[in-house]
Amino acid sequence: MPKSTITPLQPLNTIQPPDAESVLIGGMPLKHVLESQQFTVPLLMELFSRSRGMEHVVARGGTLDYQNRILTTLFYAPSTRTRLSFEAAMHRLGGRVLSTENAGVFSSEIEGEQVEDSIRIISGYSDVIVIRHTAEDGARRAAEVSLVPVINAGDGNGGQHPTQALLDLYTIYRQRPLNGLSVAIIGELDKGRTARSLAYLLAKFDRVKMFFVSPPQLQMKPDILEYLDEHGVRYELESDIDRVIGEVDVVYQTRIHPERFKDLDGLRRYAIDSKVVQRMKPDALILHPLPRTVELDKSVDADPRAMYFRQAMNGLYVRMALLTMLLDKEPAAGSAWW
Repeated sequence: MPKSTITPLQPLNTIQPPDAESVLIGGMPLKHVLESQQFTVPLLMELFSRSRGMEHVVARGGTLDYQNRILTTLFYAPSTRTRLSFEAAMHRLGGRVLSTENAGVFSSEIEGEQVEDSIRIISGYSDVIVIRHTAEDGARRAAEVSLVPVINAGDGNGGQHPTQALLDLYTIYRQRPLNGLSVAIIGELDKGRTARSLAYLLAKFDRVKMFFVSPPQLQMKPDILEYLDEHGVRYELESDIDRVIGEVDVVYQTRIHPERFKDLDGLRRYAIDSKVVQRMKPDALILHPLPRTVELDKSVDADPRAMYFRQAMNGLYVRMALLTMLLDKEPAAGSAWW
């Protein structure tokens, strides 16, 4: 395998969080986090600046700055990593957490209560709500009635997962400039929430080119491709990983469900193992949103280009930073006079 030339992370300077008013950069207040499209480049840079600051906060054990704030995680579909990441982020900020991982079973919704009614009640208990819903419009519906900020932690089966895309982009940003990137996004792209959200974010930077690598029947949906066309972003649809693996700066591998492939040979064509990484650029990055199945072999874990465990840790910093951006401008729950 070629010797890696990845530059090690440099020591960070102490960064003070920006003033709360700066969340209005570009005239777009950050009230809720529902989709990747709502982020401007200046807002992304502010988020990343705060995220680097949060690395210092975690290194010293956290802060008590948000000890009077409450986060509720409301998950109608299970996702242990995302839920625990948000909960750890709130605890590191000094706040408290109310949590349910299977709201569709253990809440009144099993008796017919709609998400809007649930949110109206829960937003009176909380300062911010993180929701994963089975419907693609679940987070939007929640935000329309919520008294407090709502964060989309994944919606539907083929919707978006914006905070995952933010931490993915931050992981790349910590290693190299975002302008001029070439990125291969591989896997089940038709239903890939993380891949869809990341495509929207990458499209905001100059001279980016994306390769969507997937079997034709699992290829990226037209809505993403139309968005890229409208914004002049270069992309190619590809069904052969070997044609692009040696020329891209970032390989973003996503989960593959074996049952969606007719045979194992077809599945192996989209998997990454030690043989595949030998054909990559020496300084390319390998990302995966996790969890993985058969598409990313454990033999890749020792490769210095493998970023996915660091990527998961970066999720803590990014979500901490995002929570501060939302909470700094919000009054505490229960502070209003009725």
